[in-house]
Amino acid sequence: MALRVPKGTLPQLFKDGYKIQQGVDDAVIRNIEATHELSEVVRTSMGPNGRNKMIINHLEKLFVTNDAATIIRELEVVHPAAKLLVMASQQQESELGDNTNFVIVFAGALLQKAEHLLRLGLHPSEIVQGYELARERALEILTELKVDSITDLANGEQLRKGIRSAISAKQIGNEDLLCDLVVEAALNIMPKNQKEFNVDNVRVVKVMGSSLYESAVVKGMVFGREPEGVVQQASQAKVAIFTCPLDISQTETKGTVLIHNAQEMLSFSKDEEKQMEKIFQELADAGVKVVVTGATIGELALHYLNRFGMMAVKVPSKFDLRRLCRVVGATALARLGAPMAEEMGFCDIVETVEIGSDRVTVFRQEENDKSRTTTIVIRGATQNHMDDIERAIDDGVNVIKALTRNGDLLAGAGAVEMQLNKRLQAVAAKTPGLNQHAIKKFAEALEVVPRTLCENAGMDATATLSRLYAAHYQDAEAVAPIGIDIENNNDGTLDAVQANIFDVLATKYWALKLAADSAITVLRVDQIIMSKPAGGPKPPKQQGHWDQD
Repeated sequence: MALRVPKGTLPQLFKDGYKIQQGVDDAVIRNIEATHELSEVVRTSMGPNGRNKMIINHLEKLFVTNDAATIIRELEVVHPAAKLLVMASQQQESELGDNTNFVIVFAGALLQKAEHLLRLGLHPSEIVQGYELARERALEILTELKVDSITDLANGEQLRKGIRSAISAKQIGNEDLLCDLVVEAALNIMPKNQKEFNVDNVRVVKVMGSSLYESAVVKGMVFGREPEGVVQQASQAKVAIFTCPLDISQTETKGTVLIHNAQEMLSFSKDEEKQMEKIFQELADAGVKVVVTGATIGELALHYLNRFGMMAVKVPSKFDLRRLCRVVGATALARLGAPMAEEMGFCDIVETVEIGSDRVTVFRQEENDKSRTTTIVIRGATQNHMDDIERAIDDGVNVIKALTRNGDLLAGAGAVEMQLNKRLQAVAAKTPGLNQHAIKKFAEALEVVPRTLCENAGMDATATLSRLYAAHYQDAEAVAPIGIDIENNNDGTLDAVQANIFDVLATKYWALKLAADSAITVLRVDQIIMSKPAGGPKPPKQQGHWDQD
């Protein structure tokens, strides 16, 4: 390394407060250290034995989870290089909904290996070139490594095969129960053209109490509250949906009313009542049986709703209101009044059901070809536990969506990474020039997955990995589906296909691509220029009185 000569006092280029980091040591190595720090945070949460993280966000909400997407969303990462990894992981979450942890862990491992090459004296652009070659080859090899394929998504057994490992990575021990719930829910809403499967049609409602084994799938849409009025159910009902409050609209200006005698006092609120009655009379004449609103329901409005025998449901979430519009085929109206025929929706059954000690409202369409929605009702003792179950179910449903794109499956439990490692090592051996070093390091970085699975399961990682290497190198050509046995029954390895542990090709393909892309992007950076944050100095925190502990 050349001696760094301090810079002279050149004309000032930037305002005061700018931070500039440049060169391999200052920018690249520091970026690699930051990304390594981030990948170490989520690495211990990988796989079925992943540890939980306890995160308290800026609003002091507590999260206890091993789901990388949630951990990263709640951690406010400020380092610019680590942010690139976070963005790649969020892209994976929004695109495919699974394998978010792999993106960060693998990108962190690639950058760790690149640091070793930089220390040896390779230039970042040479490493980038090698990594790009390795990425293209890896994605080609990945499609050759398929061990099974799902052809019919309407078949419950085939679906279960695809989603089981995604769910067990989050909730080991409960995977069979959750698989059954997800498969049942998915089959309820599977359209004739399976490519049109919509993740949003599987809803999750959490009802406190009882145990996870009391969870169930309900056809239709479930809201965790009972109707406001006395009417508790309706069938073959026309539905009117409003986003405005069902109440008398307040005037913008204040007015004073002077009342001279008792008669005026009595007739004071008559007009208001007549106005309200007229509105609900119109609704009743239009044949509306169910009124749904996203805002408040006034007492007078409730009186007329009960009088005309209409069911009143309040849905505070505007997103749920939109979904309900899709289920019943209605248009949400922003003004109070009778809807036109095309603005009204239709629902076969709207009823109140008791789940545990809670009463919930169910909107159900009996005919299969209508807009179908199904709801998984989760029971559990604590809110945190139910949140974690919801994330596992969410992953399972997203995997089904990925299977509609490409039904090919790879061997799980770290087997496919070891196969890629073996094939890329062979590619590196045949590659001339400096690129071979980077390709070799890319292959070595893939070892991070089986190693992490071993470490999180409390096994001897080095001994188990050497047995894994031996199993994969026994037959040079065959696709050996040998992965890590986290139960550690024999020698710490198992046949992933026989154990029904599969990875979905689509999610693995994109995770590998995004991880390699973000690592290459970080390596391409040679200068970080940060301006002074806006907003001036922070006010001092109010100190408590020194005498109060």
